[in-house]
Amino acid sequence: MVARVKKNDIVSVRAGKDRGKEGVVIAILPKKDKVMVKGIALVKKHVKARKQGDIACIKEQESFISLSKVMPMCASCNKACRVNAKSLEGGKVVRMCNRCKETF
Repeated sequence: MVARVKKNDIVSVRAGKDRGKEGVVIAILPKKDKVMVKGIALVKKHVKARKQGDIACIKEQESFISLSKVMPMCASCNKACRVNAKSLEGGKVVRMCNRCKETF
């Protein structure tokens, strides 16, 4: 089975507080159906100074969201698309946009 979303894909958020935003996939947890997108689902993390000279601060970083809340963006039609699988002559399986039938 082909993965719907992969690392470094551009995705569109379809549900939640960041609905309508786009970003690049940073990390994926396929067994938990979670995805981390750059600039989406930002949370504040309090960081304690561990060594002498370090500064305690509050960092803002991305957190994981459900994979069902994002859809990949097609490069040719520039819209969020559903993904189909297409097998090539050599037996390789590639992802294909359901709308414009282009592979990516």
